[in-house]
Amino acid sequence: MAERKVLNKYFPPDFDPSLIPRRKVAKNAQQVVRLMAPFSMRCNTCGEYIYKGKKFNARKETVEGEDYFGIKIFRFYIKCTLCSAEITFKTDPKNTDYAAEHGASRNFEPWRDEEAVQEEDRLAKLDEEENNPMKVLENRTLDSKREMEILDALQDIRARNARIERAGQGDALLARIETNDSEDEEDETKKKLDEEDEKLVQAVFSKVAGPSTLGQSSTSEADSPNLVELKRKAAATDAQPSLEALLSESAKAMLASKQAPPAKKRKTGGGLGIKIVKKKKTAAS
Repeated sequence: MAERKVLNKYFPPDFDPSLIPRRKVAKNAQQVVRLMAPFSMRCNTCGEYIYKGKKFNARKETVEGEDYFGIKIFRFYIKCTLCSAEITFKTDPKNTDYAAEHGASRNFEPWRDEEAVQEEDRLAKLDEEENNPMKVLENRTLDSKREMEILDALQDIRARNARIERAGQGDALLARIETNDSEDEEDETKKKLDEEDEKLVQAVFSKVAGPSTLGQSSTSEADSPNLVELKRKAAATDAQPSLEALLSESAKAMLASKQAPPAKKRKTGGGLGIKIVKKKKTAAS
């Protein structure tokens, strides 16, 4: 079955396409096309409503003598679904739309009506300005007043935005101040802890140095050079004071009594602690 689906045809070597006679077609011949109604309309003959999207077999032709910047305009012929009256409409490349031409009227569309009213007002305004210089002055005054109002509204919006931005910067500044205060409190706490550690180290080294340095440390707080010298000596000699030097006389006596060995008792028996008992000789022996 594959050979039946071949799209290419055989052309003999002596084929000459110029010998094929051309079909004679009229210059403005109509073509039959299938299309949908581009807008909602009402038949002028019977009043039948034709909704947008209704499908028709239409005839298409090129409009002679009309174009839009070189773009061709086409006309379509359809028939009413009820009375079979002929309806025509054509393309509108200027507004990228279609325009009803004959046999039907387009249904009301609010946005198109508003555009038409604005266009009419503009044309009427131009006509009045051409014929009445005072009207031109009034229109200019109204335009300048409108521009001033727009500029005032814009200035108010800018001022409000600037105020909102300053408020945001103030909040950020307050947050930054709070963080700085918390950091200052942490620094003060750390400084206090360092001072307490320094005092503790000073007290310990004063005890190690002896009563002379202890008296000097108790008399004044500005003895840091003595403390530094004591630390340097301790680091240079690496000698630690003995425990006996730090104890009082009573503590030394108690320590000596505890360290004295107890008096040894004389054993009465042998080396193994066995008591020897001598037996008496009887008369029989």
